[in-house]
Amino acid sequence: MPEQYGGASAPFDITQMIIYQMSKMCFAGLATGYNIHANIVMPYLLHLGTEEQKQYWIPKMISGDTIGALAMTEPGAGSDVAAMKTTAVKEGNEWVLSGSKVFITNGMNANLVIVCAKTDTSLGAKGISLFLVDATLGGFSRGKKLKKLGQHTGDTSELFFDKLRLSEDCLLGELNKGFIHLMTELPRERLGCAIQAIGANDGALEETINYVAERQVFGQSVAKFQNTRFKLAELKAQQELCRSFLNACTEKLKSHEMTTEDAAILKLMTTEAQCKIADECLQLFGGYGYTREYKISRFYADARIQKIYGGTSEIMKEVIARTLFGR
Repeated sequence: MPEQYGGASAPFDITQMIIYQMSKMCFAGLATGYNIHANIVMPYLLHLGTEEQKQYWIPKMISGDTIGALAMTEPGAGSDVAAMKTTAVKEGNEWVLSGSKVFITNGMNANLVIVCAKTDTSLGAKGISLFLVDATLGGFSRGKKLKKLGQHTGDTSELFFDKLRLSEDCLLGELNKGFIHLMTELPRERLGCAIQAIGANDGALEETINYVAERQVFGQSVAKFQNTRFKLAELKAQQELCRSFLNACTEKLKSHEMTTEDAAILKLMTTEAQCKIADECLQLFGGYGYTREYKISRFYADARIQKIYGGTSEIMKEVIARTLFGR
């Protein structure tokens, strides 16, 4: 973030480095929450906000006094954004927000939530707008913290908006341009998912290499069996290919050349690789890999959501296919 808002004007690489290190250390839930707060919500504000919005919110987010969340997914509308039912209706000089969201990262602790809502229900996805919602406002409430398979430290919850009244200056970006804004910022989010995958893969491989070098079976270390050596060599090769494409996409993002297709390919290949690497590494631990005593079990459980949030693998394939066939 720029110095004028209290930031260090550090390059984007610093954010990536922090996400990578958290992920490598097996703090996936923390990495996801940080990614949303620092790599998604703040850039939304920086790129779309008015000067007043930026001056009010960004310094608080930088200091940590305000935690950010992005509320897009609904019980019946995940990847299908056009099916969104949360609405914002104009009444005089205010917007009245009604609806609910689910699977919201940082939802329980967020002070600021960027909420996607229909402002013109006749336009489908083209009638969506973004709003800055202060969590202290009347009509805002939180549901239960969701119990998940993995990323247990991750704060994921339901949010409810009961005729919540917002002033006109809470609109983020342009009216009815929310879907375009989301599509513009999604590549950055998917890059964040990819760096989480790369970090987790490095961590899982490191844990596994250390384990098989020490574990004795049939009078020798597991690392001396050809199956172990070939399997880890294959996983290492896959990881380095993913890392190379991530580095290429990172440079593209910094020069504003990263496309939606690039982001889809990157997220698809890195998160699919993450789940495969976690699974294959756990297998090399044998029964111990299935216990909580070993970190590899957490790498395994935390990986699975990566193929779902930020756009499922199936949606990534559809995005790529559309570029191939023009629709």
